[in-house]
Amino acid sequence: MNQADVIILGGGLVGSALAVALSAHGLGAIVIDIADPEVILAAGFDGRASAIASAPHRMLGAIGVLDRLAGAGCPIQGIRVSDGLDPGKLDFTPQDGETALGTMFENRLLRRALFEAAQAAPGVEVRMKTRAVSTVRDAHGVTVTLDSGDVIRAPLLIAAEGRNSPTRESAGLKVACWQYDHSAIVTSLHHEHSHENIAFEIFYPQGPFAILPLNDDAEGHRSAIVWSVKRHEAPGMVKLSERGFLAECDKKMGGFLGRLGPLGNRWSYPLGFHHAATITAERLALVGDAAHGIHPIAGQGVNVGFRDVATLVEVLVEGKRTGLDLGDPQLLARYERWRSLDTFMVAAATDGLTRLFGIPGKTANAARRFGLAAVDRLPPLKNRFMAEARGESGDVPKLLQGMMV
Repeated sequence: MNQADVIILGGGLVGSALAVALSAHGLGAIVIDIADPEVILAAGFDGRASAIASAPHRMLGAIGVLDRLAGAGCPIQGIRVSDGLDPGKLDFTPQDGETALGTMFENRLLRRALFEAAQAAPGVEVRMKTRAVSTVRDAHGVTVTLDSGDVIRAPLLIAAEGRNSPTRESAGLKVACWQYDHSAIVTSLHHEHSHENIAFEIFYPQGPFAILPLNDDAEGHRSAIVWSVKRHEAPGMVKLSERGFLAECDKKMGGFLGRLGPLGNRWSYPLGFHHAATITAERLALVGDAAHGIHPIAGQGVNVGFRDVATLVEVLVEGKRTGLDLGDPQLLARYERWRSLDTFMVAAATDGLTRLFGIPGKTANAARRFGLAAVDRLPPLKNRFMAEARGESGDVPKLLQGMMV
């Protein structure tokens, strides 16, 4: 296939989800990615786990991806936020009749499910270990020349290449970006007591410490850990003995999950922020990390990308039905307007939280605890935060409501 409705550069979580969602609505896509499937689908490639919020979870169900993840997800039935281990907490729990706040999936399982769904989707062609060597976008459409020598064409190009998107750079789209003086240590560990499907976010001046529920395995209860440490400390934390690392985790957790261990593999990821000023150009749209990258403090990174997917699919499907060229500036302007406020607010909120909870001192500590306790006692404000976390605030695209467009 050398002609499609869209060409997607990048076949990661967001790019694959977009291809599957478009196919479910009768639109065709060619996905181009330089990665080797045997590498990216290997168990040791990515140790992260993602909290898929309830709205993106509904989207994955609507497009058939959840069928490939049966039994793989751990429902999040509550979220507890605290400033250190002292009082002043904020608890989020579903109301009667509501679904879980989200579902934890290990990235390796989510990636495989999306990759296989894209390969199986009618009208989708996935070309791995393939590079786009030249791209032309003009009034007539998009023409991409591949390193294989093939030339592919479509009305619209989607950049889903990640935070260092070369397509975004070549289009001249300006990006606000900076690095935090932190790296995230990511691992999983077993523990004596059940997590009871509760996610914990414990804030320390040195950085947040998140405990995210995973499904039990043969060795017992299990959680994912995302621990933000000073960047210069990360290599030492990764190399620390298992006993030493578990002892440090126990200090951060205060022992409420009982005896810890065994410990899974450890990975370290530098943390940064970037946000594209505009996410469209001539016959081009950005999705996922190509458009925005945020601190994992609120677990919203991939969820914001899936919200991009749901919005762009709705815009393109409705445009196709009305006979518009899928690269029409009107459609791209609608996508830009729909996503711009949401992505900016999420980016600003996560960056603000990172800085707020990083302020040392007893006064700042007392103010944060007072604020958490106050929000916990104000149901309207608390419900607003929960709607944001679920991905259900504002003008919600149909796919995020679990409906086809």
